Amino acid sequence: METLLVFHEVNDVDHWLASPKREEFFGPLGMTVRTFRDPEGSNRVGLMVEVPDIATWEKALESEAAAEAMKFDGVRPDTIVVLAEG
Repeated sequence: METLLVFHEVNDVDHWLASPKREEFFGPLGMTVRTFRDPEGSNRVGLMVEVPDIATWEKALESEAAAEAMKFDGVRPDTIVVLAEG
């Protein structure tokens, strides 16, 4: 397993936090996710994601299902930053 830190902006933080889409999308792929929000109240959010490997992560994010989940969650794709452990 590898750990990733993922940061991005969303349209509505409360909607994003309450959304079931992360678990629906990442769970079946063997990924676990912890969510974080900016305590200053911006639209910046973060994830700590445990992934089987980087290739699985990258392939998953290129899928139509990922695009649909991000749209539903109000993720601004052009703001995504991913950091790998190590």
